[in-house]
Amino acid sequence: MIMLASAFLLGMILCLLGGVPYIDFLKKKNIGQYVKDCAPETHAQKQGTPTTGGVFIVLAVMLASIVTLAMAQRLDMEAFIILLTLLFYTIEGFQDDYLKIKGKTNDGLSAKAKLFRQIAFAMLPIVYLLINNHSAFDVTVGSYVLHLGWFYPVFAICVITGASNAYNLTDGLDGLAASTGIFAFLACSVVSLYSNSVEAAIISAAVAGALLGFLKYNKPKAQVFMGDTGSLALGGLLGTVAVLGKFEILLVLIAGVFVMETLSVIIQVISFKTTGKRVFKMSPIHHHFEKCDWSEKKIVVVFALVSAICALVSVILFFRGII
Repeated sequence: MIMLASAFLLGMILCLLGGVPYIDFLKKKNIGQYVKDCAPETHAQKQGTPTTGGVFIVLAVMLASIVTLAMAQRLDMEAFIILLTLLFYTIEGFQDDYLKIKGKTNDGLSAKAKLFRQIAFAMLPIVYLLINNHSAFDVTVGSYVLHLGWFYPVFAICVITGASNAYNLTDGLDGLAASTGIFAFLACSVVSLYSNSVEAAIISAAVAGALLGFLKYNKPKAQVFMGDTGSLALGGLLGTVAVLGKFEILLVLIAGVFVMETLSVIIQVISFKTTGKRVFKMSPIHHHFEKCDWSEKKIVVVFALVSAICALVSVILFFRGII
């Protein structure tokens, strides 16, 4: 637990230190967010806010993780695979953000291009798992073990890419993705530690700390957005940690807010295409609450509280052997 606390504190400190010079750099280069026309009216004021803040989040995470892993003598192949996967997803997100900034629009990589890259990157931890874990094809639900056979790689790809896109969908309000992510990664850190995946536990703790540091710059009114650089990368990491720690099913509860955001989009699309009617005033669901006249701060606080409850319940269920 000392190593987890060290990773958390180091991640937070490095993110706090890296934020000021990076935000200043973005402002000097006029690297800002472009808001979609379909976004809620209140988002117009966010136009031009510096973006790609995920760069200094990921740098803080990687430095804090490497230092702490070295101290714990756990800087091994599994740690390398996790950090390399994080880096690949970060590069994809940065490319997406770069295209948006360059084109002065909110359209970056195409959906197909994003998905292709996400699947390719997800294969790295999956192949590593299949080579090194004799029970890799099994999915555990409490005391029950489901043997998926060769369907497991497909399942694992869905977990990692799904987590990446779910986190990306959640990143729509100042401080929302960061605050909800803190509790999700803290839960992953605890579960990973007791699932004998110390490397994933340390890296998850570093992420939670970095996100807490990032909140200083991202809380309403945000000085910087993490962009797809951060959201796609952190979501991909969330899924990777769950797959390597073999708690894929539990991730649904740990990432409860992200799952809720994704389901709201799916329900909205299906409803509109089949009936011509919308279930929500706008999706993802955080925009629905905006349309219901909730303040941005209230939405972020409520969603963060829900994330904290999901994290706590998931840890309790894990220790009780229920999930």
